[in-house]
Amino acid sequence: MLFDIPIWKIVIDAYFVWVLTIFLVKFVISNKKMMSIGISFLFVYLLAYVANLLDLLVSGPVLAYLAQWMPVLAIIIMAPDIRRSLEIVWKADARNDVLVMGSERTKLCIVDAAIYLSSQKIGALMTIEKHNTLDQYSERAIMMNSEVSKEVLINIFTPNTPLHDGAVIIRGDSILCAGAYFVLSDNENFDKTMGSRHRAGLGISEITDSMTVIVSEETGHISIAIEGIMLKINDRDKLMEYVNMFMK
Repeated sequence: MLFDIPIWKIVIDAYFVWVLTIFLVKFVISNKKMMSIGISFLFVYLLAYVANLLDLLVSGPVLAYLAQWMPVLAIIIMAPDIRRSLEIVWKADARNDVLVMGSERTKLCIVDAAIYLSSQKIGALMTIEKHNTLDQYSERAIMMNSEVSKEVLINIFTPNTPLHDGAVIIRGDSILCAGAYFVLSDNENFDKTMGSRHRAGLGISEITDSMTVIVSEETGHISIAIEGIMLKINDRDKLMEYVNMFMK
């Protein structure tokens, strides 16, 4: 009987169900594609239930078979989106306990390097870490742990050098790594003329609280990606203002 079950078991059981429900809801709504596939799942399962209830001879078995294999097909087809949704769900948990932001010198080096790279039309991707740790990306990149300087940043992104591809991750006053690769944004409102460098910068801003300074290789234009928003900034003072606000 229900009333014979200890209260503590009911409380724990309800808590586990609540946690699982919240996780599944966040997982589905964190990505438009995941939301679409979730709705498709519900629709197919509803049709399968109705077909089974009415004992339909042809559509009943077909829909039942489809409902059985849909999760497997979804995992195969939607693997990148599933990984991205999981990253977004756990975003709040991957936080540094101590916030380490760069000094005035570091801010100046970042801005000066971006302006120089822009003038030479050299593509660059510089991601500044804040609360959310970027260790999962740095571990697969080239570790540096060197002091931030204009010269080092320029040298990293110089074409035809070993480290010019990927992003630089900056933690405090140090260049944590170079050659880091992020999951590309699938934002449908994103400017289709922009390439993978901008999509990578926007993608990391959607799943962490970092800010990324992006220099276009084609135009030399400077943009920043923060909180899932891309802003074009070609004025040095305006760029310094945003860097100062972010790294205060």
